[in-house]
Amino acid sequence: MRVLGLSCWYHDSAACLLEDGRIVAAAQEERFTRKKHDDGFPERAVRYCLAEAGEAVVDAVAFYDKPILKLHRILETGFAVAPRGLRPFLTAVPVWLKDKLWIEPKVMDALDALGVKAPPGGELKVLFPEHHLSHAASAFYPSPFEAAAVMTLDGVGEWATGTIGDGEGRALTLRRQLDFPHSLGLLYSAFTYFTGFKVNSGEYKLMGLAPYGEGRFTQTILEHLVDLKDDGSFRLDMRYFGYLDDVVMTNARFAALFGGPARSPEAPITKREMDLAKSVQEVTEEIVVRSARYARRVTGKPHLCMAGGVALNCVANGKLLREGIFDDLWIQPAAGDAGGAVGAAYAAWHGALERPREASGKDRMQGGYLGPEFAPDQIRAFLDARGYPYVEHADDEAWAEAVSELLATERVVGVFQGRMEFGPRALGNRSIVGDPRSPRMQSVMNLKIKQRESFRPFAPSVLEERASDFFDLDRPSPYMLLVAPVQESRCRRDDDDGGGEDLIAWVNRERSDVPAITHVDYSARVQTVSRETNPRYHRLIEAFERRTGFGIVVNTSFNVRGEPIVCTPEDAYRCFMGTEMDALSLGPFLLMAEEQPGFANRAQFQRTFAPD
Repeated sequence: MRVLGLSCWYHDSAACLLEDGRIVAAAQEERFTRKKHDDGFPERAVRYCLAEAGEAVVDAVAFYDKPILKLHRILETGFAVAPRGLRPFLTAVPVWLKDKLWIEPKVMDALDALGVKAPPGGELKVLFPEHHLSHAASAFYPSPFEAAAVMTLDGVGEWATGTIGDGEGRALTLRRQLDFPHSLGLLYSAFTYFTGFKVNSGEYKLMGLAPYGEGRFTQTILEHLVDLKDDGSFRLDMRYFGYLDDVVMTNARFAALFGGPARSPEAPITKREMDLAKSVQEVTEEIVVRSARYARRVTGKPHLCMAGGVALNCVANGKLLREGIFDDLWIQPAAGDAGGAVGAAYAAWHGALERPREASGKDRMQGGYLGPEFAPDQIRAFLDARGYPYVEHADDEAWAEAVSELLATERVVGVFQGRMEFGPRALGNRSIVGDPRSPRMQSVMNLKIKQRESFRPFAPSVLEERASDFFDLDRPSPYMLLVAPVQESRCRRDDDDGGGEDLIAWVNRERSDVPAITHVDYSARVQTVSRETNPRYHRLIEAFERRTGFGIVVNTSFNVRGEPIVCTPEDAYRCFMGTEMDALSLGPFLLMAEEQPGFANRAQFQRTFAPD
């Protein structure tokens, strides 16, 4: 029995296919269209999922929210703030009346065009679980826990901006709800906007900028913007925000509170932006921790599952773990709206269809490797047809030795193998890897490879069995969703906070014996690599360890700024040749940049993507 989950028409469209409760496939539409955060109907993602299943027959389709409730919120909000809210009201309502009120027939028409049909004698119906139920289902049902507290936090769904509940067996109950306009996700997005980054895209940049700053605005936020209660609930003072009655996130009152207008995108980052980032990060962490304490108290459950866009704030997740409120956490790796496709499918499977659930002690996300895979014969045909020279390493051990040798000599290698990751993190199958011991690696990868802001930190992939050698972390972190301190014995501390120092010079200081992955606060966003989940990537890091004594590599997503993570061999080759990567591993095939026919004019491969 199959359930197709869909998320679309806002941002990060995706599809997920369950077969008898197991995820067959899941993918974001952006990976196929090459349009970052693509919000259209996930036609290509659906095609891929059905191809993995082998036929286009499904028993039910689940859409990740209830559009009619969302329209109700827009209408009620518009009337509540009238006449001030006329501009956003007139912007939103025509779109709803033309398109979004008719989502069920639109979905049915799109599926019909794709040849999707019900089983013989059956009827294909579209189910609409609420947005935060989809988030909660994506967190609990694939988790390894038989029972757990559940917490969701994001911008806004229909009305809800956050929920607390619990799951046990197939039962999932949401017990507390925070409603729009009071939203932790929107608070964080307001500061994302004010510091010059793109809303619904640049929030992770704000998180990465925070360690450079001081929390000198934390009390200002708590005194003027956020009325925070002990249980983690709060109210925002909407006099400072623009998203309720305008089409911007903040207004003149907000600007006056923080010493002047918002930073223009791409303008130099000043100490003010760093301090704003640090301050809102501290407030976010406090809200998350208080909410979690409340969740533990009211549910009595020793484990916590999390989803929603705020659950991608891995700094807050790391603090929550260290607080010891719960025995363990499990966070949906595609915690944002893309993961709503997974949650909608599971909500239908265990809820509407009343199918049983049995926890196995292992999560059901399969390491996040749920996307397309390309066989060696397909890759070879691609390379041969274009005359791209390569060396084939059919044996994985020989391949790992060859790539590790490159890494140990400070070469940067694009790694393309196996099934593409689902969610925003590259986890070794669509990754760019480098030597974490190199003090120049962060600068090289940011400016010459990723073509992005110099302050952005890089994450490590570490052998699961070696994680505690490098980090103050006592459990696996397979999805790169926990920030942990670098072990003190590895750190090289000094007293200079970098104030008055050039930002690039500050970034590139050697703070540990793995400087390329050590952030300015001596922390790192950790991915632990399991031999069981990704044996080939694990083998590569093992080979690097044999060569260098370090069972850890730098891992960043295989893309440049503004581009979705690569999906196909062609995507990977174009990205490889359009940057200053030294080598590309396409499955068993290893390509050196200087040997490629277009090496002398690599600019021909460069593509321009809208800044994210």
